[in-house]
Amino acid sequence: MYQYNPVDQTLVEERVAQFRRQTERYLKGELTDEQFRALRLRNGLYIQTHAPMLRIAVPYGLLSSKQVRKIGHIARTYDKNYCHFTTRQNIQFNWPKLEQVPDILAELAAVQMHAIQTSGNCMRNTTTDHLAGVCVDEIEDPRPYCELIRQWTTFHPEFDYLPRKFKIAVSGARHDRAATQFHDIGVHLVENHAGDIGFRILVGGGLGRTPVIGQVIRPFLETPHLLSYLEAILRIYNLFGRRDNMYKARIKILVKETGMAEFTRMVEAEWGLIRDNLVLPEQRIAAIKAHFEAPPYAADANQDNTFEQYRLDHPAFAAWCQHNTAAHKIAGYRAVFLSLKAPGVPPGDLTDQQLDAVADLADEYSFGEIRTTHRQNLVFADVKQADLFPLWRRLSELNLATPNIGTVTDIICCPGLDFCSLANASSIGVTKEINAALDDMDYIHDLGDIKINFSGCMNGCAHQSVGHIGILGVDKKGAEWYQITLGGSSENEAAIGERLGPAVAKDQITQAVLDILDVYIKQRLEDESFLDTVKRVGIDPFKEQVYANH
Repeated sequence: MYQYNPVDQTLVEERVAQFRRQTERYLKGELTDEQFRALRLRNGLYIQTHAPMLRIAVPYGLLSSKQVRKIGHIARTYDKNYCHFTTRQNIQFNWPKLEQVPDILAELAAVQMHAIQTSGNCMRNTTTDHLAGVCVDEIEDPRPYCELIRQWTTFHPEFDYLPRKFKIAVSGARHDRAATQFHDIGVHLVENHAGDIGFRILVGGGLGRTPVIGQVIRPFLETPHLLSYLEAILRIYNLFGRRDNMYKARIKILVKETGMAEFTRMVEAEWGLIRDNLVLPEQRIAAIKAHFEAPPYAADANQDNTFEQYRLDHPAFAAWCQHNTAAHKIAGYRAVFLSLKAPGVPPGDLTDQQLDAVADLADEYSFGEIRTTHRQNLVFADVKQADLFPLWRRLSELNLATPNIGTVTDIICCPGLDFCSLANASSIGVTKEINAALDDMDYIHDLGDIKINFSGCMNGCAHQSVGHIGILGVDKKGAEWYQITLGGSSENEAAIGERLGPAVAKDQITQAVLDILDVYIKQRLEDESFLDTVKRVGIDPFKEQVYANH
């Protein structure tokens, strides 16, 4: 993984010192709430319902064991013994004390971490595929380009105060696991007819109140011009993006109001003016790629013959292997998912003791590396097949081996009313209730890939618009109700879910989910996925059963 150089480290340490002074001035009454607001947001600090919330950047979802141990230490020392993993691959603490936040940032800086640009109207953390560099369908590892984008976006002086927040996602695989079509800019590594590697650039995607699927602005961009083309897009957005209405300030609105053809013309014209001034030299790309060289894989890893016997002897282990591991490009290795969706546990949460243990296991089994995912789980990317059984036993003891990755109980959930001051409805408690009901079903694995996304408000932090089943909390005269959508997807065939009908009361939402699954079981053809069934039969059969019982 990328290691800071002296410039990186100095930059982060100076930001810590700066924010310490700003916090001290605020606590002394020398800065007003409004003056401090912009400063704290630039350092990842929100004011939530009960306490501040600190969001920590995890660039393209990559963590070292040393960094995870530091997160565990911070959870113990400054918070309530846990942290939360987000859909943007970041980490959040929900209970820090304001006066101690500079100390937390100093602790983070000691392990090359920070909270810079994790909030505010700036360029946010760049995200990517959690299987980058190891997946079998990869065209090229996208992480070096993510790092180049990270360096370009950090403290970019021209884009310090954009009309609204701005998010970039990069994918290097044929299967999009980074939701690139729902970002302000999506970057796909592609190969042209001549065999050259370049980028397909998408623009204008987004979720939240107005979900929009991004459009291709340039089908093929040569690698040296990546940053100049992104800069051209940002310049047009910065010039013409709306600042009079925060709900219409995202680039997706600008693209829609301007029209894709005219927006493309403006970007291309701007790019023509700057492209020669921001070229990525081959040696610069090569230098960054050197930080992402493959670890020392064992040459004889594929010669183990104990794995199949363990699967035959231990059905629970076999189920875990099927659902919580993924194919690896190196024979004899697997990528392993650590499920943060055990029954009765808030989705995405990890305790300090679990964090310490995960760091130890990463050192022992996966070259000291941990990855965060868009669905609020973790990944050990490089585990020998021969090590899967002992790793499974250790993860089981930590309650991190629930065999539900990609199943209906692998629910994405935002903090909702339990923490968030913007939320209209609860999400964590209701998710636990849904999970408990689903966990009692003995045919979960037979349902196949079903993604439930649950947001407590229209901001859509849990991406309910692209859930196969999306649930959105709404407020009806002080009561909590939930709208349901079906058929969304953030993968290759991107789709925005269709609303099922009127909102459902809080005490009815779990039964509504069970009804939807019951219709799927009755309507599906052999081996037909949930999404394919919804596409084939439409939402009417689901609507009839849900509202017949409510």
